[in-house]
Amino acid sequence: MPVVFVAASKLPTPFATFTMNGFLEAGTGREHVVLSLGDIADGAPVLGRVHSECLTGDALFSQRCDCGSQLEAAMRAIAREGRGVLLYLRQEGRGIGLMNKIRAYELQDGGADTVEANERLGFAADQRDYAICLPMLEHLGVKSLRLMTNNPRKVKALTEMGITVAERVPLHTGHNPHNKLYLATKASKLDHMMGNEHQGEVDRA
Repeated sequence: MPVVFVAASKLPTPFATFTMNGFLEAGTGREHVVLSLGDIADGAPVLGRVHSECLTGDALFSQRCDCGSQLEAAMRAIAREGRGVLLYLRQEGRGIGLMNKIRAYELQDGGADTVEANERLGFAADQRDYAICLPMLEHLGVKSLRLMTNNPRKVKALTEMGITVAERVPLHTGHNPHNKLYLATKASKLDHMMGNEHQGEVDRA
């Protein structure tokens, strides 16, 4: 997939000062960002996360999902280690876009779960495409990831496109009363590995 590196700058955050690397996806015009910290091109596995955009969770503090908490936890973990990458992909709503995500939320307000809502709108449960990750990681010299995710499908997708995932690092955070069904659905229908603390909700889903 054609990807153009645009520029890099410093990005001071409460956790660390990252390097923000900007990339343009030529086919779609979508703009993606990779935050990097430390020496990530030395060949050793790099602690990393592939995070799909979630305006509601990442910027508006929504409690309907765990996205914002996962983003913060991943940035904190990379800062603690002093080395890592965070790929921020512009794939809102598992790839259906913001307006369709709001439509899906409306269906969820009426009783549908997150998978059912997407399917009622005519979409697959998860439409994200991770092909964009390989050229960005290659540009940055990353050879192998210790991937922070609860999603084995993400590990499989990255591996199949030639990205070495040396380790899956669980990322359990952001559980609250508003997202119990959402997290249970991710576990029961999307195979996410949510941890023992969530097994009761998973069993009831």
